[in-house]
Amino acid sequence: MTAAALAVYGVLLAAAVAAVLRRPAVALYLFVLGLPLHNVVMSLLYGGGVRGHALDAIQAWKEILLAAALLAVAGNTLLLGRLPFRPRWVDALALAYGAVVVLYALIPQSALDGHAGARAILYGLRHDLVPVAAYFLGRAVVPELRRVGTVIVAAAAAVAAWGLVEVYAVSIEWWRHSGAVGYFHRELGYDYHGPAGLPENFAFNSSDGLFRRLVSTFVSPLATAYMLLVALLLLAVNRRRPMLAAALGLVCAAGLLWTFSRSSIVALAGALVVLAIARRRWWPVGAAVVVATGGLAFASVFHEIAPRTHWFKSDLPYQEAQAKAKGPLPTDSGLKGTVSIGEPSIRSHWESLKAGVRTVVHHPQGFGLGNAGTTAQRFGVKLETGESNYTELGAETGLAGALVFIVWSLALFGTLLRKAWQGDRAAAAIAAALAAVLALGVQTDAIGVPWLAYCLFWLAGTLVTRRRERWQR
Repeated sequence: MTAAALAVYGVLLAAAVAAVLRRPAVALYLFVLGLPLHNVVMSLLYGGGVRGHALDAIQAWKEILLAAALLAVAGNTLLLGRLPFRPRWVDALALAYGAVVVLYALIPQSALDGHAGARAILYGLRHDLVPVAAYFLGRAVVPELRRVGTVIVAAAAAVAAWGLVEVYAVSIEWWRHSGAVGYFHRELGYDYHGPAGLPENFAFNSSDGLFRRLVSTFVSPLATAYMLLVALLLLAVNRRRPMLAAALGLVCAAGLLWTFSRSSIVALAGALVVLAIARRRWWPVGAAVVVATGGLAFASVFHEIAPRTHWFKSDLPYQEAQAKAKGPLPTDSGLKGTVSIGEPSIRSHWESLKAGVRTVVHHPQGFGLGNAGTTAQRFGVKLETGESNYTELGAETGLAGALVFIVWSLALFGTLLRKAWQGDRAAAAIAAALAAVLALGVQTDAIGVPWLAYCLFWLAGTLVTRRRERWQR
């Protein structure tokens, strides 16, 4: 199985690299379509016996394609003897943030009281720099935006449709034996304690029972929700084939609701307000009200329509210990029980954010890369802070690094907003999506979701580039 998988992978990767080297924009389409399938394919490969270094090599397809695209851009830049775009202040800020990240990768951990090893530092470097690399690819390589938007919306609708089928038709027992548990635990090193050892957010735990959430091919409700959010915002500025757009939007909206990502619903409502400002139209404000009220209404009935699941015997000791340590679950099965500050998930995010802020304030010089978030959890490094992108960056690259990232992000958002005011509808949608992701980053590692890091930041860079600056092979 391993030899056959590596042979097929080698052929497909070689063809993809050749295509990307010839036309770098191909990489964006491969990221849009391939990243939603990454986790489910890797889980199935693990279940089929492909493990260790062989699976590591297969997992590296996205980094290899990113490097190939950057190499193609660098080669054409040398050939032309000029940059493929006109430098702007937002580019300087992106470079400044990247320089800070690289500096903190080189500073000895002992000088910063950090504990990460070389591999954790390398993975932390990848986590923090992929958005920068994708942004500069977008600045240099401008694909046909209408086509890319169509592919994103179609892919998101397919992800949502399959997720709606999977959440009712595929049992938790199937997932238990699929290879997903071993892939997350043994291959990636995450210590998850959801049902059957799957990720905790695989299900919603309440006093009324344990309920499945839509995870689709991402094997993650949050990553799925974020892709659907971006697709819905692209549909909001669409003017072609309104009936088809409405049908696809309905599928994406249903998928978003069944992920039961309440933060994503709130972020989408806020993004629609941003879209109203960007487009100078009032109707997105009304849509934001519909999204907010509809999301709250769905939260109040989720426990009645979502598929139930259960804990396994092996899960019970940990769950019982957690119940003793954290107290009982909310008893109100209605709206209050799913959105109150006392709900365990919401409370956990809030407590983690406060702890992270305290860590950054008391240690503003940072601990170095690999000491925060999922990277630290994955490699058994002492976790200085987690979940929030901003506190994670502050813990890794110091207060200065977090501030540079925030300034770059705001400058990027402002640039997209100005493009939207000049009549660019795609820029309005991506500005709203970026605003939503930056807001989500307050309470979760949104930038760490590969689909956002690779695809959204590439599109943001593309929309910063003016048409007269466009350069593409």
